[in-house]
Amino acid sequence: MSSIRAGSLGRFYRPDNYVHGQTGAGNNWAKGHYTEGAELIDSVLDVVRKEAENCDCLQGFQMTHSLGGGTGSGMGTLLLAKLREEFPDRIMCTYSVMPSPKADTVVEPYNSVLSVHQLLESADSVICLDNEALYDLCYRTLKIEGSYTNINNLISRVMSDVTCSLRFPGQLNSDLRKLAVNLVPFPRLHFFMVGSAPLTAKSSREFTSLTVPELAAQMFEPRNVMAACDPRRGKYLTASCLFRGKLPAREVDEQMMLISNKNSAFFVEWIPNNIKTSMCDVAPGGLNMSGTMIGNSTAIQDVFKRLGDMFTAMFKRKAFMHWYTSEGMDEMEFTEAESNMKDLMVEYQQYQEASIEEAESGADEVEADE
Repeated sequence: MSSIRAGSLGRFYRPDNYVHGQTGAGNNWAKGHYTEGAELIDSVLDVVRKEAENCDCLQGFQMTHSLGGGTGSGMGTLLLAKLREEFPDRIMCTYSVMPSPKADTVVEPYNSVLSVHQLLESADSVICLDNEALYDLCYRTLKIEGSYTNINNLISRVMSDVTCSLRFPGQLNSDLRKLAVNLVPFPRLHFFMVGSAPLTAKSSREFTSLTVPELAAQMFEPRNVMAACDPRRGKYLTASCLFRGKLPAREVDEQMMLISNKNSAFFVEWIPNNIKTSMCDVAPGGLNMSGTMIGNSTAIQDVFKRLGDMFTAMFKRKAFMHWYTSEGMDEMEFTEAESNMKDLMVEYQQYQEASIEEAESGADEVEADE
């Protein structure tokens, strides 16, 4: 906190809005959700409430948090649940950093599965990121160091693009509510992957002439996705493409149609026209145009499966459980969280394999029952 206050953004925030605990994270989710986090939550809510009251038009809340980070993830999910109680009609959107395949904390699977369990109930939209994919983008694509600053810049860019239509004029404006309405076909399936373009090294940027077709294609490139799962292993239920810059709307629409037709095998057939487009006239600094793809893909279940396998391996032996139960947690909550996430994976797989004929037969059965 001292380094943030002393840094270039220190004066960007009101001094009263800095709220923090006195101890370290400890990698214990229960500390953030039940004990130390519970002690801080009233102070945090007071600050949020004051800022919300000063907003002319409050659409919802956005927050970033690390799922495997212990106290941070526990506190994040607690805050989300409290905001849901206090602002039930607002959109709750999170940018959740999932553990990478090369986890560096032993209890990350516990913290992550418990967090997903809460996000299923409290969040409207969860944009899944992970450090492994972000590191790869820095090193392999952007040719820069995978530092916290550079990784946070990537996350900030996504957050900025998602909300740019709220701040700048555009031909097709979007907002958090429109995003959720068009991306979430069923309430529980609100976990998204995100792809950004252009992602090119600074050294080669001046030699690159970007066009709308190249931008549209890059957004869906698996290597540009910021989560450690391959979208080609699943199907897109829905997708939203956010373009920035002075681009011809007709050309953007044509490219989206081409991508939808060319990659029809990777889109479910029972949701027609499942790519939403929005356009903002103002490009990000240093670029003429950019694009961000937010996809609701069934491939995201790979992330949950990886977490679930690691969770089960420890939980069946009750390893490290005493650290959580000593903070007031009940063992049943672990069982419920594991079961809830497994059900989520089954649902994603079910809708990946569903066909138009099955959907029609299901509707006929409902009518017959009525």
